[in-house]
Amino acid sequence: MPFLPGARLLDWLSTSGLLIALTILGAVLIARFVSWIGSRITRRIDERYTQSDDLVRSEATKHRHSVAQVVTWMAISFVYIVATLKVFDYLQLPIGSLVAPATVLGAALGFGAQRIVQDILAGFFIITERQYGFGDTVQISVTGASEDAVGTVEDVTLRVTRVRSTAGEVITVPNGQINKAVNLSKDWARAVVDVPIPVTADIADVTEILRELGVAAYEEPRLRELLLDEPSVMGVESLEVDQLSVRMVARTLPGKQFQVGRLLRARIARALREQGITVTPQLDTASVVDRVEAQ
Repeated sequence: MPFLPGARLLDWLSTSGLLIALTILGAVLIARFVSWIGSRITRRIDERYTQSDDLVRSEATKHRHSVAQVVTWMAISFVYIVATLKVFDYLQLPIGSLVAPATVLGAALGFGAQRIVQDILAGFFIITERQYGFGDTVQISVTGASEDAVGTVEDVTLRVTRVRSTAGEVITVPNGQINKAVNLSKDWARAVVDVPIPVTADIADVTEILRELGVAAYEEPRLRELLLDEPSVMGVESLEVDQLSVRMVARTLPGKQFQVGRLLRARIARALREQGITVTPQLDTASVVDRVEAQ
């Protein structure tokens, strides 16, 4: 019966009140079940690859992980919307009469929620276009921010992207405020090492040393599992008054270019020092830091 001021409260509680309580309880249980299913799916996706520093998530796995999170969120939202409509029905509230006020309210909220809609649309295209996904190393340019958000993607939803920086900070970026997203771990990456040497050094000898070092690095087990092919020497990259730079590049697994670059710099500094070639203080300092990190 409808809930009227003259109706008995006990009768209403035993009929409509009970149905409302069961509907709310059912919606909460279904939402938690959907969340549990989504967690199991994402966990199974994560268990399909070995969690180590030398292996990275495949592009398909990262995309499936993001899609599973978004589908879970949409399913839970749908459950709560249906439950709300059922509660209105049990309360015998005329939904049709709420259309006009809801239209006015929706228009008012629309002006204030433009940014939210923009975030959701941007997040939809980020996921469908596979711009980046869970586990990717990205550099995101944010509107109004003086510095880019750089780090590893920990969560991608329709509204926000969460990135953990190398310092351990979690950066939350609204998807609608992303101007440019640079994916540093898409399919493969490239470690670029510029080796400064004095202008008096023999370029041919330095090139041969670097070439042999690249062959040795590719045969070393620690680097072999991070490299896709042998590092190559590109040649002289820059020429200055007292020094010149020889560039060496290496194709690596996604997201491993920084680790490979540190390891190569340490070996380059050591090899040049053994040959009596003076290395600039900048590279020498980097090699000491790399050896400390390697230990």
